[in-house]
Amino acid sequence: MNIPTIILFVFAFFIFLSSFFTVKQQTAVIIERFGKFLSVRNSGLQLKIPIIDRIAGRVSLKIQQLDVIIETKTKDNVFIKMKVSVQFKVIQDKVYDAFYKLEYPHDQITAYVFDVVRAEVPKLKLDDVFERKDDIAIAVKRELNEAMMTYGYDIINTLVTDIDPDLQVKNAMNRINAADREKTAAEFEAESSRIRIVAKAKAEAESKRLQGQGIADQRREIARGLVESVEVLNNVGINSQEASALIVVTQHYDTLQAIGADTNSNLILLPNSPQAGSEMLNNMVASFAASNQVGEMMKKNTPPKPIKKESRFREAPENPENPDITV
Repeated sequence: MNIPTIILFVFAFFIFLSSFFTVKQQTAVIIERFGKFLSVRNSGLQLKIPIIDRIAGRVSLKIQQLDVIIETKTKDNVFIKMKVSVQFKVIQDKVYDAFYKLEYPHDQITAYVFDVVRAEVPKLKLDDVFERKDDIAIAVKRELNEAMMTYGYDIINTLVTDIDPDLQVKNAMNRINAADREKTAAEFEAESSRIRIVAKAKAEAESKRLQGQGIADQRREIARGLVESVEVLNNVGINSQEASALIVVTQHYDTLQAIGADTNSNLILLPNSPQAGSEMLNNMVASFAASNQVGEMMKKNTPPKPIKKESRFREAPENPENPDITV
């Protein structure tokens, strides 16, 4: 076998091998014959005519993702950057359209995303953009589906994955949020203080009411005790005036004893001599005597006899029927 034959044999062998090719899973291959579309080959071992047929390109049928970053402004004139992620794939039955109708599909998708986002976001305020980002994503998907379906692309999903306002705007929003929370906290604290004040006032009012009731009960019992004491003293031959005087003196000394028992008391009684008790008793007896005499004179309408005993009791009121009578 001469050399030209060997060369021809080797060349034919490589030509034969080039007739076979493989297509990976989730991939489509475009076959052209003399520059004209011939067929679409799917995954597996495929055959083509050498030299006449050629592989024009391979199209992935997997789901792809394109991230588009857009700068736009809101209705309240706040500039923001949005990141929109578009998930798409080539429709298996429309591989021809996807390969031949679009040169740069990513650029086409990016242009549509820019167009939709810049039409939707300026209608919304900044807070609404965050709240209605799903509505923006749905609008982008709707527009892309209508436009890209013609070119053999199916839009699986669109996601607004990031909304990034200017740094100063974010700081201002944080301050507003902090101020709003401080306002709410202040309102709760004020309400809590009001409740405490009202509760304290009610407690003080109830305390004073009970104290007043207790004082009234105490005075009623004291009066009842004084009546009983006077009745007991009257039974042993002591008249009402002397009994009253005795009770007053007894209470005076009881008061002195109670004050002396308190070591932290700063109360000073003036005068506080040993004769104070007897003087108080004499004054009270003289007062009662003068009162009785005035009463009898008022009944008889006769001038009373002057009282010679000197004392420090208060003056008796004038006789309304006879103003000249005084004590």
